[in-house]
Amino acid sequence: MTGAERQAIEWECTRLIALYANLNDAHRWAEIVALYHPDGLMTRPTAPDDEIRGHAAILAAFEARAPRTTRHVCANVVIDVADENKATGHCAMLLFVENRPPLVGSFDDRFVRHDGQWRFLERRGSLTFSA
Repeated sequence: MTGAERQAIEWECTRLIALYANLNDAHRWAEIVALYHPDGLMTRPTAPDDEIRGHAAILAAFEARAPRTTRHVCANVVIDVADENKATGHCAMLLFVENRPPLVGSFDDRFVRHDGQWRFLERRGSLTFSA
């Protein structure tokens, strides 16, 4: 793999992280689900032991959420490319929810190329502390 190919993968995975945050804040649940591999797994930072797997379950989890105004800020993104079809990533996360103290945590991600597109295979959130 060339350096340019590695950088392209890093960029695509970093873009998924940012897009996920933006779509989440816009309540565009179906578009978030499309960022996952069909067998993808997620855990929320506030419930890191509650595994949610597959498009239908992930969509149901988002749709069950009470309406709220949020702003997710993801930073310190580091992507490690394993090969042309697999990568892992880590980022810090700051979550602002209307009328609540902010939450500080992180996401550990596994990415896979599926049908020519990079997708989350696994997205595990955790909280470091709440302010």
